[in-house]
Amino acid sequence: MKIFNKIGITGRNTKHPQLKLYLHQLISCLDANKVLVQIDSLLKESLDTINIPIEVTPFAKLEQDCDLIIVIGGDGSFLSTARRLQNYQIPITGLNLGHLGFLTEISPATLHKQITEIISGNFILDERFFLQAKIVRNSKDFDREIALNDVVIHPGESARIIEYELYIDDKFVYRQRADGLIIATPTGSTAYALSAGGPVMSPNLDAIVIAPMHPHLLTNRPLVVHGNSNIKVVVTKETSNLPRISCDGQIHLKSCYQDEIIIRKSTENIKLYNPPDYNFYKSCRSKLSWNANGYQI
Repeated sequence: MKIFNKIGITGRNTKHPQLKLYLHQLISCLDANKVLVQIDSLLKESLDTINIPIEVTPFAKLEQDCDLIIVIGGDGSFLSTARRLQNYQIPITGLNLGHLGFLTEISPATLHKQITEIISGNFILDERFFLQAKIVRNSKDFDREIALNDVVIHPGESARIIEYELYIDDKFVYRQRADGLIIATPTGSTAYALSAGGPVMSPNLDAIVIAPMHPHLLTNRPLVVHGNSNIKVVVTKETSNLPRISCDGQIHLKSCYQDEIIIRKSTENIKLYNPPDYNFYKSCRSKLSWNANGYQI
């Protein structure tokens, strides 16, 4: 029994060499399951040889019309789509054409089987929360954005350190000199925060990791705090350049000295529909090479 009437397909990497092949396979699978298909107009050029009736529309119409969005690409495509869907409560799933693919869990090799299972209702619901990053300047809200993976405070284009003060729930934690600071969700714990020495966090945890980037004091280690924590970062005037705030590495905000950068859990979340055989720890074994000794479970 199908539970979706219309499914939207989107993607960002229109130059991927295998995009056309797997996009056609995906559309054929949905058509065989008698599901209406709506395609993001960005993918229009990859549809030139398919004979199945398809509605091609701007992404904004996908948000209004579809019961499920399938992202074809890598985690970068998934992140940008998830942020755009934050106010629509439309579930999302991903066909992995990228590298690690911690968010795009459908494999091209098993595309037909996994897509058929999901659209028949056999899936694992996985809810993930966003972070909201807000700049407060002269006691007024100046700019804000959201991130599914992480908010990164960094020096910008120049390879210089920054000095900042960290507060958690209005309690002073430390003043730090470092290359930057990463504030990540459990979803983002396997991304940039991991390379900074942060922990791998189970996706269903209600927690946030705070990981300094190359701190001058080696005793400054990553912190894990409650998901409802209010995190404040103040860049001190001793910093010689104006740092930037990056959300998921895709959106960049500029800050000034003495700005308060407030990071907290957003009120919105995103629903991921993963294949029924999805297992986070299995993904870690495969994608982080935890099973290098060859043991199979």
